[in-house]
Amino acid sequence: MRQHSSSLRFSIEYDAIVVGAGHNGLTCGCYLARAGLRVLVLEEYHSIGGMTITEEITLPGFKSDIHAFGYQLANASPVPKELGLDRFGFELIHPEILFSHIFPNGRYISMFRSLEKTLKSIEKFSVKDARAWYNLFNKYLLDREKIFSSINSPPVERIPAAEEYRNQLQSMRSWCDEYFESDEAKVVFGTFAAFVGLSPDDAGGGEVCHLFASIAQDKGNNVVRGGFGNLPKALARYIESKGGVIMTNASVTKIIIENNKAIGVSLANGKNILAKRLVVSSIDPSTLILKLIGQDHVDSTIVNSIKRFEWGDSVFGIYLALDGRPKYKSDQEVASSSQIHISSPTLENFSKTSYECRSGMIPSNPPSIMSNESIMDPSRVPSQAHGTNKHLVKVLVLSVPYDIKNYGINNNTNNMDTNTDWSHIKEQYSDQIIDTITEDYIPNLKEIVLKKVTYSPVDYEKRPTTCIRGTLSCGAVLPYQSGSMRPIPQLSNYKIPSLQNVYLCGSGNYPGPGVSMAPGRNAAQVILTDLGINFNRLEG
Repeated sequence: MRQHSSSLRFSIEYDAIVVGAGHNGLTCGCYLARAGLRVLVLEEYHSIGGMTITEEITLPGFKSDIHAFGYQLANASPVPKELGLDRFGFELIHPEILFSHIFPNGRYISMFRSLEKTLKSIEKFSVKDARAWYNLFNKYLLDREKIFSSINSPPVERIPAAEEYRNQLQSMRSWCDEYFESDEAKVVFGTFAAFVGLSPDDAGGGEVCHLFASIAQDKGNNVVRGGFGNLPKALARYIESKGGVIMTNASVTKIIIENNKAIGVSLANGKNILAKRLVVSSIDPSTLILKLIGQDHVDSTIVNSIKRFEWGDSVFGIYLALDGRPKYKSDQEVASSSQIHISSPTLENFSKTSYECRSGMIPSNPPSIMSNESIMDPSRVPSQAHGTNKHLVKVLVLSVPYDIKNYGINNNTNNMDTNTDWSHIKEQYSDQIIDTITEDYIPNLKEIVLKKVTYSPVDYEKRPTTCIRGTLSCGAVLPYQSGSMRPIPQLSNYKIPSLQNVYLCGSGNYPGPGVSMAPGRNAAQVILTDLGINFNRLEG
């Protein structure tokens, strides 16, 4: 193996090294391998996938999607077709009912693959609101090609027209109030802003609601057969089919820089690996800049800006293996929904939850998202369990604090532990959530629980470590951390100005959170252009 001027010894060499085997890192690696580069992907966790992992954490054979479940934004991606991922084990299930939002009084609104059925569901509360959704969805259809093109291309900095500027910054509450009259419809569509940690009054929430709800209505809230982890597995198989290599349990401790250029990486086991042409990172931008590269190699303005990077609200998860099928207060039609959104029928509940979360209090009655994993995909539970009515669900609480300041104050109960350490109180809190869901929404839930596993934000941060502070968005979706300003303006084009060949490709970059594969594919476009390779002419 050749020696470098640094006198470091390199155990092996590759053209391109990808740090992090999340779905974006793997996507970027696929296109680099497709272009003929010898690619190595390094992952510190024991398995690939990042925020798209599937693991047996309740009982043997019960396969839970730890983070992502609904395949929504990814429906806008050309990646599966371009790479032929179906050849590598990737398959989608297309539920008829995309989601149902259930309320404590047993009433509900469902979104169907059929727009007509969705409108009829909304009409139960307001004919005007159904008409509003019809108009909003058709506006999206007129703009769909431009929207998809924008998502799947590097960001372009430009000055928007006045109306576009308003649309981009309008809050969820303002948007909901403008288009809908019933509280229930406002909550149904407003929940999509809560998905990415936005309160009703945070700027930008309205655009998020319109985009996510429209793509779901258009393309479905689909499910990856066998678990979301089969998406990164298919991407990894593609890389390997092109001669690339994936290494797990391979923690990168340093990107080795010489003369403003990356020459390789150092691993925790002491090995150094040579990067002949480039290094690209899908991990969060803060860890990349401050730890792997180091402040000495980056302009101080970038260092100061990245230190101010905001992470947003954390999440809390409850994974349940069930001995029976949930029975709802609502019509049993909702049981066939891909996901169940659970909340009281007012935006004020979202406001209260955000206030409690951001004040360091555990929310007393937070909105939750329940993923119907086994009902959508029976392969998620052991085959011998199919005839015995075993099931698997995940309940995700959307906004909780990472640092707890005062637990119990807003929970109106005398039995709550006042300890502010998540490890001491997470089981109590998960029991409280299950009690509320049982009482108000699913009367038999508590009695059919076989096994419960609870993840606090601190637990999420360790499984894997890419879930910084237990958040899902790899950085808050705020106006100054979105579009051509994500994660910070100097890094928005997937490059680091002071370094010749170090790139970013994770959801800390544009277009941001959610499983879209877009940051990885967009970064590959930039990288290959820099290498003089025509991305649009790649084959195979």
